[in-house]
Amino acid sequence: MSGQVHYTVENGVGAVVFDRPEARNAMTWAMYDALGEICERIVREGDVRAVTFRGAGGEAFVAGTDIEQFRDFRTGQDGLAYEAVIDTRIGQIERLPVPTVAIVDGWAIGGGLAIAAACDFRIATPQAKFGIPIARTLGNCLSIANVARVVAALGVARAKRVLMLAEVLGAEEARAAGFVAEIAEPDLLDERVGAMVSKLLANAPVTMRVVKEGIRRVVGDGLPDGDDLVAECYGSRDFKIGVEAFLAKKKPSWTGT
Repeated sequence: MSGQVHYTVENGVGAVVFDRPEARNAMTWAMYDALGEICERIVREGDVRAVTFRGAGGEAFVAGTDIEQFRDFRTGQDGLAYEAVIDTRIGQIERLPVPTVAIVDGWAIGGGLAIAAACDFRIATPQAKFGIPIARTLGNCLSIANVARVVAALGVARAKRVLMLAEVLGAEEARAAGFVAEIAEPDLLDERVGAMVSKLLANAPVTMRVVKEGIRRVVGDGLPDGDDLVAECYGSRDFKIGVEAFLAKKKPSWTGT
């Protein structure tokens, strides 16, 4: 599968770009690995004071994980291994010691919403969409850590709408929830991102680093074990039905097993 994750640095600001526009920047295993390596590099080199994340092509930020890869899953243990990788990558973004900004132009779905939620701030275009419609499409689930992230980002009521009703939130509602900091038209997006980054660069780095880590600990530490839930979902017949239906562009017929 094609797809890359690029990283550049300019004037003390790092820029991560998810580059697979022909698939709405859906993530492959190789792209997740590249993201992890970039996060390690940011920490190791310590030469940036802020990092932005965005998708290429203007249609999507990241449209989740490429579903074709789920065809190889056979048991609930496959799901546990997958969710462990996702938690690791999302955790690497959360733990970056500098402020992070997600630039969302288009779809931020599934893993894309999780990546955006792992960033400290989000600036979106009016066309941006946020959702995790797995209850309607695949029949899988999130790890407990990612459930906690979605609840922290959207609140309990909206999290249930996104995860159980499979609703997709528009940019205005995401801003009303406090998830999106600002909405900007596409031609003004870079200007507004630049203004936010400039404000961050003017603030005390140690204060921001300590506050960021403190909030991460409040949200993420001491979470209950949810491996039984993940294994049940990924080991279900419905998950296999959901994957095949999604790839065939058909509506799944759920069995409840």
